[in-house]
Amino acid sequence: MAENQRKVGTGRVGAQQSGAHDHGLASGLGVLEQNLLLRIQDFNDPRQEWRRLFSELYGTFLLVIVAAGGGMMSQAFPGVISRTAAVVAPGLMVLGVILFMGKISGAHLNPAVSIAFALRGDFPWRRVPGYIVVQLIGATIACLLLQAVVGVSATYGSNYPAADYSAGAAFWMEALLTLGLVSVILGTASGAQNVGLLGAFGVGAYIALAGLWGSPISGTSMNPARTFGPDLASGNFSDYWVYAAGPLVGAVVAVGIAFVLRGAGGGESGSGAAQGGLFTEVAKENTGAPKETGA
Repeated sequence: MAENQRKVGTGRVGAQQSGAHDHGLASGLGVLEQNLLLRIQDFNDPRQEWRRLFSELYGTFLLVIVAAGGGMMSQAFPGVISRTAAVVAPGLMVLGVILFMGKISGAHLNPAVSIAFALRGDFPWRRVPGYIVVQLIGATIACLLLQAVVGVSATYGSNYPAADYSAGAAFWMEALLTLGLVSVILGTASGAQNVGLLGAFGVGAYIALAGLWGSPISGTSMNPARTFGPDLASGNFSDYWVYAAGPLVGAVVAVGIAFVLRGAGGGESGSGAAQGGLFTEVAKENTGAPKETGA
């Protein structure tokens, strides 16, 4: 009997030690999980808006490096880069940028797109000025860097109306091309299409297609920041109004068409695409109540 009591006592001690070990392990995992949640909450904190802004600056920088760089490299190395390559390259870059950082800021890369998302109700108006400013800065930095490295004026990387066409013709071409671009962006961002990151392929393909047929008249900017960068770097703003007003008009019309096709915006899918995954603000749910959601 004494032997049995000793065995029972030993079993209880072992169980207690095992329980203490499990408790300690659970406690350690709890601390790790809590630290992870704190990091996520810090990343989602609306005070971290600088992450979105840096994302837009960097993304626009990369876009303009390719878009303006094509023309500048063609001037530096005649006959090396074809028109087809120069107009397709920006579409491929936008595809890559949306895929690798679209969840951070929405990857607008374009003031016309930011304004369109805001008009649609998918993007807060208070964020629009900051997005536009960093997009213009990113484009300018890209062109200043290109001028220093390639050694030719950023004028060769900008957009201008064709010699035989008026500024008015170029304006309407930019408005038409941007109408298609923003329609694709808003459409692939909507809950009805629900294509997610596959929308990047649609946007990139449209930019390449628009450049293939529309570039001879206006250069196919579709983006006020894309043209602003080389114009500021070179100090030549000839006909810049075409590339500011044309895309904005096209974007506004595209928002109206989106309303006709899908009704009011502001839903969770469109808001998530427009804002990225950091503390997304949803204007309406099925119940109509405002809601905020994290990544």
